[in-house]
Amino acid sequence: MFDKMLVSRNPVPKNTNRLVYLWILLCACCWGALFSLLLSGCTYDSGWSAEPEPLRVTFLDVGQGLAVLLEHEGRYALYDSGPDSAGLMDTLASRGVKSLDWVLVSHFHRDHGGGFMEMGAAIESGQLKVRRLLVGLDTAVGFVSDSVYTVARRYKIPVDTLERGDTVYFADGFRLECLWPVSYGRFGENRASVVLMGSMVGPQAGRESAILLTGDLDTAGENRLMELSRDLSADLLQVGHHGSACSSGLQFLSRVAPRYAAIGVGKNNRYGHPKDEVVNKLRIVTGDSSAVYRTDLHGSFSFEMWPGVGLVPEK
Repeated sequence: MFDKMLVSRNPVPKNTNRLVYLWILLCACCWGALFSLLLSGCTYDSGWSAEPEPLRVTFLDVGQGLAVLLEHEGRYALYDSGPDSAGLMDTLASRGVKSLDWVLVSHFHRDHGGGFMEMGAAIESGQLKVRRLLVGLDTAVGFVSDSVYTVARRYKIPVDTLERGDTVYFADGFRLECLWPVSYGRFGENRASVVLMGSMVGPQAGRESAILLTGDLDTAGENRLMELSRDLSADLLQVGHHGSACSSGLQFLSRVAPRYAAIGVGKNNRYGHPKDEVVNKLRIVTGDSSAVYRTDLHGSFSFEMWPGVGLVPEK
């Protein structure tokens, strides 16, 4: 009898068949709603949003000069602009840079401020927008300083002067502190270089990673900096004055204790930068010659500062 019921093919009235289908559909909807309710009640909300974007620090290959591009979530800023006639505008355009929150000229030497002198044409054509110019207390006057200020005036770019104790803002969680020059001194040329300590600050752990940008600061400036600042430690050091012998004292390098060093320098330059003794000291301090990056050997190169992770070279 059980087998007969299983294979029964007795005709079922059409109305009864329709009611059965409706009943099955109603039961399925009820069970689906109940299942969804139970599932939503058991869902775990971690409270975490999407992964944060890293802050990228790129040392641009501008020949014998320095240009450091900061990038975060489609915003850009520039520490030094390299020499003129080095193709900076083309380099920025190729990287999709149409606006710079600020350009900082560390001191009025052509291999650091020359690129800014050429920005006028790009600004006028609408290719580039510069929101602010930052300068230090360089007392040197001449062609470069006159040209930099002329561009700022002509295109109505606000100018701010930095001194020790000032803070430069760029991205949430990233703070740039001005360590040099001091307001009570008079410095010209290399020794007037604006020095910035850029720190990635976590919500709980405090400073997670740091970069130190020194422009062309010489050993005398480094010594004064050590007297003024107890903590100069940084994961990444921009080596002063392109690795010349008049910068990068061993005591200063030891205080900074960088994991990586970056040198903006031209290939086969007439100054012989970076000097062998400087490269040797960097190898001693970093513990690894491969931790020394050079634009003459590597071209443009980048580092990433990840919240909660720290600083890593970009592959």
